[in-house]
Amino acid sequence: MKLKSWEGMLAFLFLLTLVANAMLAPEFLTLQNQINLFQLSIEKIIIALVMALVIINAEIDLSVSSVLGLAACVFGYLVHIGVAAPLAILAALAVGPVAGLINAVLIARVGIPSLVVTLAMLIGFRGVARILVKDQSMGDFPQWVTDLGQKGFLGPIPLSLWLFVIFAVGLGVLLHRTGFGRQVVVIGTNAEVARFSGLDVARVKTTLFLMASSMAALGGVLYAARLGSVRGDAGVGFELDIITMVLLGGVSIFGGKGSMAGVILSILIILNLRNGMALTNITGHIQTGVIGILLIVSVLGPNLWERLRRG
Repeated sequence: MKLKSWEGMLAFLFLLTLVANAMLAPEFLTLQNQINLFQLSIEKIIIALVMALVIINAEIDLSVSSVLGLAACVFGYLVHIGVAAPLAILAALAVGPVAGLINAVLIARVGIPSLVVTLAMLIGFRGVARILVKDQSMGDFPQWVTDLGQKGFLGPIPLSLWLFVIFAVGLGVLLHRTGFGRQVVVIGTNAEVARFSGLDVARVKTTLFLMASSMAALGGVLYAARLGSVRGDAGVGFELDIITMVLLGGVSIFGGKGSMAGVILSILIILNLRNGMALTNITGHIQTGVIGILLIVSVLGPNLWERLRRG
């Protein structure tokens, strides 16, 4: 990682955030707070890892938060009507590939822009979730389910955090060290050139949308386990945080550029900012405003930084 790169700038901002939080909130550095810092946003950050690949491929998936909510509601509804929890988990996870296939067919095969398709699916999947659970809050999950979402696994660290580390490493290797990752970047740079070069553009895009929705469905199961109950509005607005994490990490909104290291640093910055603001009693509305500002910075920042560096 070059110090003059955007990733180097993010590393500096991350250290600055750590120092500021430690000075303003003494409890910030405790082990439990560090675990909570990740656990409270775990669904967003695992989805952001895959979203990075989607945006590098010059696409976007706005429906991930609704897929998360639908998967959580499918799990909650099935448990509520008496289906065994393991079967309910499998059914909730199956929501991901089905949703991803719908997106992929319309985008990669029919040719409708991903912004239009996934915005429509955001509304559609959310509607199905509300039909399932209506205005109820469905809970009473088996104890082992909530334990997986709330308690430590192989030590004090919860299962979801272990999954994040595994996915971060695995997707980093996939993006930067495999032929598929190179295809993702090449297609994101210029899909027509990639197609004329013999790359199966539709197959790559289909794979990415299946990955994104499958990760969102897993996020829905983790969300239900962490909270111990689900509602029809599960995951509403998560897409804002997810896209901000990706773009702030240096991934170009136009595709063809980005690194997993930058995305991980961006995730760490945003999680620590939110945690620091919460510890200093800054309200949720202000936190959302700060994330909105970060979204603007994430679009303009990398390009401005590159111009300044060259200058």
